[in-house]
Amino acid sequence: MRILFVSLGCDKNLVDSEEMLGDLTQSGYEITDDEELAEAAVVNTCCFINDAKKESIESILDLAQRRTSGQLKALIVTGCLAQRYSGDILREIPEVDAVIGTTAQETLIEVLDSVLKRAGKTGSGVDSADGSGDGEEGGEKEAEETAAGLVRLHDLKKMPRTNARRVLTTADGYGYLRIAEGCSKHCTYCVIPSIRGPYRSVPMDDVVRTAEELASRGVKELILVAQETTIYGTDLYGKKMLPDLLRRLARIEDIRWIRLLYCYPEEITPELVETMRDEPKVLHYIDMPIQHASDPILKKMGRRTSRKELEEIIGLLRREIPDICIRTTLITGFPTETEKDHKTLMSFVRRMRFDRLGVFAYSREEGTPASKLSPQVPSPVKTKRRRELMLLQQEIAFRKARRMKGKTVEAIVEGRIVGEDVYTARTYMDTPGVDGTLFVETGRDLMTGDFIRVKVTGSDQYDLIGVPQD
Repeated sequence: MRILFVSLGCDKNLVDSEEMLGDLTQSGYEITDDEELAEAAVVNTCCFINDAKKESIESILDLAQRRTSGQLKALIVTGCLAQRYSGDILREIPEVDAVIGTTAQETLIEVLDSVLKRAGKTGSGVDSADGSGDGEEGGEKEAEETAAGLVRLHDLKKMPRTNARRVLTTADGYGYLRIAEGCSKHCTYCVIPSIRGPYRSVPMDDVVRTAEELASRGVKELILVAQETTIYGTDLYGKKMLPDLLRRLARIEDIRWIRLLYCYPEEITPELVETMRDEPKVLHYIDMPIQHASDPILKKMGRRTSRKELEEIIGLLRREIPDICIRTTLITGFPTETEKDHKTLMSFVRRMRFDRLGVFAYSREEGTPASKLSPQVPSPVKTKRRRELMLLQQEIAFRKARRMKGKTVEAIVEGRIVGEDVYTARTYMDTPGVDGTLFVETGRDLMTGDFIRVKVTGSDQYDLIGVPQD
């Protein structure tokens, strides 16, 4: 049985997908990326903002046509959209056979087998004819929805799992390491707590064991992810344990780089900064979403920092780690945002000179406190403000890239451009898929995942150009 698996959304969702792919392959299913060959399909969805929701729905509808034609014998939807809109999906898209929530994804094989048996196709052999789920909530919900399709929605407080059978889909050399699930911050614009549950740390021994497994499979760069990494351990150990975790991960011999994403500014401690500064394997890179810099807007967002506190945190990072690369994200067009608020944010970006920056136009999400705020900012205004912020950051980023000329940096090789003596690589300043690229010009043969020293010879907008340093 050939399964088409579609993974959408963030890197945390990707970890879920890799774990489910591991379940599928271990159960005897074959994975294909060819829609024409697929006999069943699984879509791991996202619904963080409207654009992500739209992409997920379009992917489901595309596969629903193949389900109607009979090419697909099963269509299963999982992930955040499934968690949030399980009933709507089954009601509005009857071609979907089952939905699986964010904390019930280990039931994929059971659900898939059950659907295939109903369709007269043989599954993996797992006996799930009774259709029972793991946990009361899943069973009760399924009983209500059986006529429309199978449903698995388990308790959102369930501890995240770690699956050693996980199939790595990232390029050679790096892998994502999830250290926690859920969020308890409840920012007023965000649906994550309602679809991922409260913050739950993965026990440290399990995190380290997963990292060791990744290292044994060729991963040299660990990218730590969670809805928030900085409060890791507070629920299990009563205090922030991220520095301790970083030191344990750094002892894994085959790990070369450790990268930190999703660090909330108010939770960054002097101990964490010192660990980043003093531990050679921890990269001088931090992804620190701040969302805004106008105090009235920050307060309405439910954020826990003021503009002054943000300046102090950024100052601490740059003072203790002079070569640190700071990435952040902003939301523009938040409800009630005035032109004055926007100018405050522009001024802040101009003064802070972030190394990496992304801007999202506010997405109105039903059920969130922010969706009820008035006035809502018109879409054309949100688009205009986003464009102004991105143009400002473009100027800053281009100038920073030009200043890299003549410097020598360490980089990890990602691949070769077909037909050219040019390789793509990343420096410590670049997270896969979101930051820039270092183009390495050489006639030498380089291997994906290799670490090399590169002398920067120039730049092209956000990207760098260089040659190997012998």
